[in-house]
Amino acid sequence: MADWNSGIIEEFRANGGKVGGPFEGAPLLLLHTRGAKTGIERVNPLMYRPEGDALVVFASKAGAPANPDWYHNLLANPKVTVEVGTQTRELLARVAEGEERDRIWAAHKENVPGFADYERKTTRQIPVVMLEPVS
Repeated sequence: MADWNSGIIEEFRANGGKVGGPFEGAPLLLLHTRGAKTGIERVNPLMYRPEGDALVVFASKAGAPANPDWYHNLLANPKVTVEVGTQTRELLARVAEGEERDRIWAAHKENVPGFADYERKTTRQIPVVMLEPVS
């Protein structure tokens, strides 16, 4: 997985935030988190959805039974950095809940049906994470 992500990250940075393959045309960002235990910076390419001033990411892990490592990292250290296109932004992560989560998740599944497939593969509720400007 690290090699897969490394290739996407390299392509993203070389092409101003654009990549080909399965992510061609998809809104993609690079999420920088700090390891919950190690404090080491980690970078993960993720699809996102704009929501007002926030960028929303989804801890789907392709429908795996456990949440992705990056999700645990941002719970421990919610101040994150994202690269979108050629811009880098500092944002604060929080997990959406209740009606907000349900509304955003339903809209995302409608726009990107593959995420509905991920939901069917797992018994966990896929976290919806708001990345919001630091106030």
